[in-house]
Amino acid sequence: QVQLVESGGGLVQAGGSLRLSCAASGLTFSNHHMGWFRQAPGREREFVAAISWSGGDINSVDSVKGRFTISRDNAKNTLYLQMNSLKPEDTAVYYCAAARRYTALLTIGADYWGQGTQVTVSS
Repeated sequence: QVQLVESGGGLVQAGGSLRLSCAASGLTFSNHHMGWFRQAPGREREFVAAISWSGGDINSVDSVKGRFTISRDNAKNTLYLQMNSLKPEDTAVYYCAAARRYTALLTIGADYWGQGTQVTVSS
């Protein structure tokens, strides 16, 4: 059974930082491309960032470029999202996801999803 478990969310003031983690089990982590997505209240889920199985390809949405960094540790089966200079508009539930096809992540078509972790940024 595949499990993706996010952690590291919380309440932070604008300008602060958080580091999200996603622990994967039940799948061959190093064979899967990974991504982060978010969903704010009343809005559709949106793509945040993706990283290929090797870490050689990375994509992110323009609104987080220069502030968020996606990374992975295949030895620990863990995906990360370092979030700096947080803004109130970053408030959302953040989800990690796994896919065998990299392009699936870019179109929010992952094979597996986590349950999400809440990130709240106060102004």
